[in-house]
Amino acid sequence: MVMGPTHAMSGAAAWLAGSWALGEWMGLHQRPAELVVGAAVCAGAALLPDLDCSGRVTANKGGATVARTFGVASLFLAECVEKFALAVYTVTRAKHDPKRKNGHRTLTHTWVFNVALGGLVAFLAGHWGKPFVIGLLFFTLGLAIRGLLADWAKERGWIVVTLLSAGAAYGAWLWLPADRGYPLLGLAIAFGGVIHTLGDMITRAGCPVLWPLPLAGRVWREIGVPNFMAVQVNGGFERGFLRPFFVIVAGLAGILLAVPDILDHLR
Repeated sequence: MVMGPTHAMSGAAAWLAGSWALGEWMGLHQRPAELVVGAAVCAGAALLPDLDCSGRVTANKGGATVARTFGVASLFLAECVEKFALAVYTVTRAKHDPKRKNGHRTLTHTWVFNVALGGLVAFLAGHWGKPFVIGLLFFTLGLAIRGLLADWAKERGWIVVTLLSAGAAYGAWLWLPADRGYPLLGLAIAFGGVIHTLGDMITRAGCPVLWPLPLAGRVWREIGVPNFMAVQVNGGFERGFLRPFFVIVAGLAGILLAVPDILDHLR
């Protein structure tokens, strides 16, 4: 799988670039709070599919970046998600799908799951309001901090990340308007998850993104690029090109989004 920092950066870059494109070509503009919070939530959501990669809960070790974000609590959640994903795989696999001993890169790495999760988040945010939104922001902003500030977060540990996530979530909730901001959270979750799968599709393993559509006798067929085009995980291309590329895209999109507001303010 592509490393956590690359996933998080791709989520933030995709949200900002997509927001600029929608505003430029379709006249769909977001307020500053929606842009900033949406980019942060999308960055965190771009790590969410790897909740199916668990580690050792009692030892507080192992697992994907998302699983280590909040220490034992998130490791336990990842363990539950991995077992659930494996159960879904086992029940739904076709004759030619291989048997598996873990659920990594199964259910949470499908487009159906991520789109459905985004829709559920949008519904719950509108139905439950403040309690749900603060909890969602706490979790996703924690993932964003763990991904975007990977080295810093690793050195400080999960307790510091948790405290910072709580403060950021409260501030984001105060700033984010409820009318459009809450439904946009669902879109950011879905978009971030799909961006994650696209990142994994350029590695050798691929992703079963089209589940449950049957493809040549399989419903869990991994879709990806040919092996000669595949990106080596944490290799030179990922660290030396992909991450800087996403930083540049996010920066340019942020500047382009800010320029109209700056000009209006100056006028």
